[in-house]
Amino acid sequence: IGGLSSAKCTNEENYIFQKFMRAVIGTNNVDHCARLCHSSTVAGLARAFGSGAMTNSIRDFDLAGCVFVIGSNTTECHPIIGAAIKRSAVHRGMPLVVADPRSIELTEFAAVHMQQRNGTDVALINTMMHVILSEGLQDKEFIKQRTEGFVDLVKAVEPYTPQLGEKITGVPADDIVRAARIYAAAPAASIVYSMGITQHTTGTDNVLSLANLAMLTGNVGK
Repeated sequence: IGGLSSAKCTNEENYIFQKFMRAVIGTNNVDHCARLCHSSTVAGLARAFGSGAMTNSIRDFDLAGCVFVIGSNTTECHPIIGAAIKRSAVHRGMPLVVADPRSIELTEFAAVHMQQRNGTDVALINTMMHVILSEGLQDKEFIKQRTEGFVDLVKAVEPYTPQLGEKITGVPADDIVRAARIYAAAPAASIVYSMGITQHTTGTDNVLSLANLAMLTGNVGK
């Protein structure tokens, strides 16, 4: 006997469910859908940060200097977070960058909307990092004090010029450059992603690329 819960339940409901299965039914066979759909998050973020979990609280969206949304229809799937992002974009003028092949609701508030081809997320993120490095927008002190493997990263993204990025992803080179500049210029930028990033054969690489982007600009722990 086992029990399967869902991310559609609240934390409190999931707690009660696992308590019921363990204390009443007498089994530790309890699972959750997010273990599968976010397995690439656990693998990617644990490798990059040591913990496969969200790095900031939801309240931080009200303080972010920029939000980069990729692979997430946030207002539909995570409406509380979606509302916080819209509130910051509308009332604080916070720049919003969206990367999604679809025209989701958040694109109405975006400074840049990049409609990349399916399966080209790593190439898009690598191109953004190429721009940041070529223009000297990286956080040099953060990289020196808190990261490893920077030289390897530089070598990996060096070929991804905006022109090559456009050829691979279908996103105009100028849009990729603008998105990279907006993200890198923010004093504290957030990255929001979901199933559009994780549920791929390259899901772990997608997550690692986003973690690299955050570390390149020092947007960890803010």
